[in-house]
Amino acid sequence: MEKQADTIVQTLKSKGLRVTPQRFAVYSNLLNRQDHPTAEQILISLNQNSPTSSQATIYSSLQALRDVGLVREVLLEEGVCRYDANVASHHHFRCNKCGSIEDIDWEQVEGISFKNIRSGLTVDKYELTVRGVCDRCGD
Repeated sequence: MEKQADTIVQTLKSKGLRVTPQRFAVYSNLLNRQDHPTAEQILISLNQNSPTSSQATIYSSLQALRDVGLVREVLLEEGVCRYDANVASHHHFRCNKCGSIEDIDWEQVEGISFKNIRSGLTVDKYELTVRGVCDRCGD
């Protein structure tokens, strides 16, 4: 646990961020979960034992982490912003029944072509959201 804490501190410093307890807590929380939480879910998780963070603090910490490339925003549903500490290129699977979200490795998706898109458009980045039913909800 202490090694992970040292790694988080060094990572924040290497990106030029001041290491505040709130940034540390938000980043640590995201690194230790796979569910792509909303800011509200992060707030609830961090304040579970004793309320110490406000919603504004969570949002400003997430923005700082996003701005230096340690966290990315994931928009998988209209009007809901989720956060992910996995900033490597990957796609997402979202279950239509339970709403769970899972990462799909970039290399697992083949055959994407942009050669027939409208002239004048230049693709420099893309991400897929695959929807279906997960094995926990399957019939």
